[in-house]
Amino acid sequence: QVRLVESGGGLVQPGGSLRLSCTASGSSSSITTMGWYRQDPGKARELVATITGGVRPNYADSVKGRFTISRDNAKNTVYLQMNSLKPEDTAVYYCNLINRADMTTYWGQGTQVTISS
Repeated sequence: QVRLVESGGGLVQPGGSLRLSCTASGSSSSITTMGWYRQDPGKARELVATITGGVRPNYADSVKGRFTISRDNAKNTVYLQMNSLKPEDTAVYYCNLINRADMTTYWGQGTQVTISS
C-alpha cells in the first residue's frame, strides 16, 4: 500500500515563500508521476504541478514562473517550491502519485497553505 506524507504548509504573507514536501512509501513502481493539486472549499480540486522522470514538469498557468516542482527519486520525495505567493494560492494542497504501470492513483492527506496579511 502506497502512503504519501506531506509537510511544509502554513501561513505566510503575500509575496512570501513556502516549500512543500511529500514522501512516498510502499511504492514498488519505477515509473511514477508525482505532483501537487489544490482545493478550496466549494471548488473542484485543481492541478498545480506534476513531474515524471525524464519529462518536462507540467504547471498550471496560474503558477508558472512562481512555483517549481522537483523530485528526489532516491528519497521518493517530491517538492513544491512556492514563491511570490498570492492570497488566491490559499488552499489545501494534496500530494499525488500515479503508478504509470497500471495508472493506480494515490493521494496524501493534504496540507493547508494560507496566504494572508
